[in-house]
Amino acid sequence: MTNTIDTTLLQQPFRITGTLRELCFIGIGGIGMSALARFFREQGVTVTGYDKTPTALTRSLEAIGIAVHYEEDLQALARSADAVVYTPAIPESHIELRWYKENGYTIWKRSDLLKQITASSLNICIAGTHGKTTTSTMVAHILRHSGFGGNAFLGGIAANYGTNQWSSTVNCCVVEADEYDRSFLKLLPHVALISAMDPDHLDIYGDAASMEQAFIDFSGLIPPGGLLVHKWGLARTSDLKAPRKLSYHLREESADCYAKDATVIKGGYRFNAVIEQEEINDIFLPMGGWHNVENAIGAITVSRAVGITPQAIREALACFKGVQRRFEKLIDTDSLVLIDDYAHHPEELRVLIQGVRSLYPAADCTIIFQPHLYTRTRDLASQFAEALSAADRVVLLPLYPARERPIAGVNSESIGSAIKDVPLFYLESDIVVDWIEKDRLSKRSSQQQVIVVAGAGDIDRLPAQLKNRMENITT
Repeated sequence: MTNTIDTTLLQQPFRITGTLRELCFIGIGGIGMSALARFFREQGVTVTGYDKTPTALTRSLEAIGIAVHYEEDLQALARSADAVVYTPAIPESHIELRWYKENGYTIWKRSDLLKQITASSLNICIAGTHGKTTTSTMVAHILRHSGFGGNAFLGGIAANYGTNQWSSTVNCCVVEADEYDRSFLKLLPHVALISAMDPDHLDIYGDAASMEQAFIDFSGLIPPGGLLVHKWGLARTSDLKAPRKLSYHLREESADCYAKDATVIKGGYRFNAVIEQEEINDIFLPMGGWHNVENAIGAITVSRAVGITPQAIREALACFKGVQRRFEKLIDTDSLVLIDDYAHHPEELRVLIQGVRSLYPAADCTIIFQPHLYTRTRDLASQFAEALSAADRVVLLPLYPARERPIAGVNSESIGSAIKDVPLFYLESDIVVDWIEKDRLSKRSSQQQVIVVAGAGDIDRLPAQLKNRMENITT
């Protein structure tokens, strides 16, 4: 590969700018916030935090000595904190956040703290409206498995390691670069990857052009000698400002990097990777979805740019277990498959269902989807309907608002009303398991059934409940 980068920074020790003794995280249970909290706890910093609801993530933080409280309570304030870190999901009316601001504490967004951590390191920053979590986890896994090392700050739980963060003395950071609130513009990427620029977060950006401009600005942060890896065919590719650029794609041979001779085999895909003029043969990726083969091409390109050998890449991908809630197969039998996925954008749903069809072409596919955010549902309702219509049946749960207030006339029916010629069901979350069980028992057919659970809200509680119930049903 000719487009490698200068890794001189690796000769320096990994260090953090500034001295911190105590940090308080408001919204500590978020996937990005929890990674930072875990990192600083490992560095010996006293860490406390607030979140609205106890979860597996917050319990894992408590298990390593982080005190977490779940009620807005001025008696629980970390009055000796050097700084308070919050996520944009926390409203300005939050009584603890408001108290800290009124009393002159140093207040940082999550991106401000991430900027401090990565100020002096060699940074691999993975961005995109979708695909970034799996791709960044692949890159971090390849670096770790190969012995290269590095720190990782991920937007999902790496199944190989059971965590979204790990630390290293190696002066390199793999960072999932979040476009929400333009957070990624605070990073210094030496190698950057942009996986997608489809319209999203229009509540922040206003329109697609403004969102695309943020990605263009992100590419402009790459210093001389750095590298941008981007998906082939992105909008406004010519506007990307990096000193060097490589494109990648699943199959497009006009791209600099692509998959060749890809085939579906039991449990995943086998393919060759063309990386510029180099061909890496016989790669096995043990996970579902053609989009994940494309993600792997991006991850391979980044890994080769920092000097990881083809054999080390091949070995790492062969044992890659994926990311929790990214095409995660909870049940995989000849009669029943249960897949859990974080998909919450039309394009993510499209490639998710496409991936199901590629691995289980003869199966009957039911997708259970929880729309996420009023603004996203309003702006993309027709695209959601089109993507979901590729399933054999669609179950829509009530919309999950997250940080947003209701918008009149916007709900799950905004999507459902545009779904045609596909059986559609509106269900409350608390009856889905019973409904699926009754439906499955009523079928008793020889056709394999695939149930896909998708969404970014509290639907994440549903897959475990379904798994427990479905495993007790015999065909």
